[in-house]
Amino acid sequence: MKILVVDDMTSMRHVMLNLLRSIGYLDLEEATNGWQAFQMLKKNSYGLLITDLNMPKMDGRELLKEVRCDERLKQTPVLIVSCEQDKERVKELIQHGVNGFVVKPFNAATLQKQIQRIERQQQLRAQTK
Repeated sequence: MKILVVDDMTSMRHVMLNLLRSIGYLDLEEATNGWQAFQMLKKNSYGLLITDLNMPKMDGRELLKEVRCDERLKQTPVLIVSCEQDKERVKELIQHGVNGFVVKPFNAATLQKQIQRIERQQQLRAQTK
């Protein structure tokens, strides 16, 4: 599965990429903000979008909204990572169709559980079509 990782902090992107590699995901690309990620999403196909919530230019919430409004991209699974735990903000993300939410800091096991849950969701959705 090809995964796009989006975070404005280089160190966090590298931590995420290394965690993904450690759990067996090797087809990885990265973007520094939501706007760059959206341009990449329009040009390439990804099995999962993992994005930070708070970023300049276009944050994770705006990126999620753009993805869900784009006919070609709207089925792309989106996992948001953030140090924010505001329940209202999380509810808003759920309303916009986020597939998963992980609170920083997290470990490889937590990340793997979320990705596996999203993969199961996608398989179920494909079976019901």
